[in-house]
Amino acid sequence: MPDFTAILPPARIGIIGGGQLGKMIAQQAKKLGFRVVVLDPFPDAPAGQIADEQIVGDFNDRARIRELVESCALTTYDIEHIDAQALQALEAEGHAIRPSGKLLELVQDKLLQRELYAKAGLPQPEYARCDEPGPEAFEAFGYPLVQKARKGGYDGRGVAIIAGPEQANSALAVPSLLERKVDIEKELAIVVARGLDGAIASYPLVEMDVDQQANLLDLLLAPARVEPAVAERAEQLAIGVVEALGGAGVFGVELFLSRSGELLVNEVAPRPHNSGHFTYEATVTSQFEQHLRAIAGLPLGSTQQYMPAAMVNLLGAPGECGPAVFNGLTDALAVPGAVIHIYGKAETRPFRKMGHVTVLDPDLEKARSKAIAIRDKIRVCAVSDG
Repeated sequence: MPDFTAILPPARIGIIGGGQLGKMIAQQAKKLGFRVVVLDPFPDAPAGQIADEQIVGDFNDRARIRELVESCALTTYDIEHIDAQALQALEAEGHAIRPSGKLLELVQDKLLQRELYAKAGLPQPEYARCDEPGPEAFEAFGYPLVQKARKGGYDGRGVAIIAGPEQANSALAVPSLLERKVDIEKELAIVVARGLDGAIASYPLVEMDVDQQANLLDLLLAPARVEPAVAERAEQLAIGVVEALGGAGVFGVELFLSRSGELLVNEVAPRPHNSGHFTYEATVTSQFEQHLRAIAGLPLGSTQQYMPAAMVNLLGAPGECGPAVFNGLTDALAVPGAVIHIYGKAETRPFRKMGHVTVLDPDLEKARSKAIAIRDKIRVCAVSDG
């Protein structure tokens, strides 16, 4: 028998972070009958718009974090940039925070992630610690390389691709991780859930096209167009990553498939992930509901996929800042099989995630074509003063 007590509705669930992930977690929490409290620095944040209560405060404001945690039976988060030590102190007082503050602190540091996976014997790119980035360190490691800030990187920020010595002076001036640049065939991802009892549930492997200008996910296909043996290896690798991390919740595991056929761990997020948005419509249990089930000690749900799916992010158009308008939305809504999510963020900025579209179709290539057409129809602009 499990040595924990499940948390049941109408208990209060706290979410640190009120963005789109927090919003979709909150939507699923409300569906299950939980009450929701959100902490976010911006009033009327996307998740705050549907929560029972929003506490306005910074993610490193210990007083506001305590206020949230003490008012809830269970607390989780939709972003990694939180005061992890504050969470650990509250856990020591007996409060339920999942995934744990200790796990979060590890994931916040890309070097510690790499060291954990190395200890577990999981395949990953060659890497090295780099406390003083610059030409000398890069030369010693060898080109081409990828420099990643150990802490604080998010949505493509904190990453620099250094192809050769001529780019060495544009390095990030922060303690870093150097990685060997992989000759990538496909960028893949898989969402894996782990319950409090250690139960595991994996979603279908997906493939991702990344917008090189924004360094953000542009187009996702589910399931990935790979051989079944590759999908099976990827699933086992992702499960190995989650088992190495421990803890409860859903984990977005990003992988590289190299041109030589290697599968390598890229990065992991201890929360619902952009690569799992398709599950909202395309699977029996969405990643957001699954996260709640996992952290609350409830049985994990089915991850069966109903139908092939393609997903595109709706990003703020370059040069556009201010209150958002979604031009082309009417035409996009007319596409059969399309489901549009608009996050409700107050203002658009260049390449800011403002929404996403999932297209379901029995034919994955048709879903892909429709999703690309919709992405090209919708332009997220700032409202004109005129």
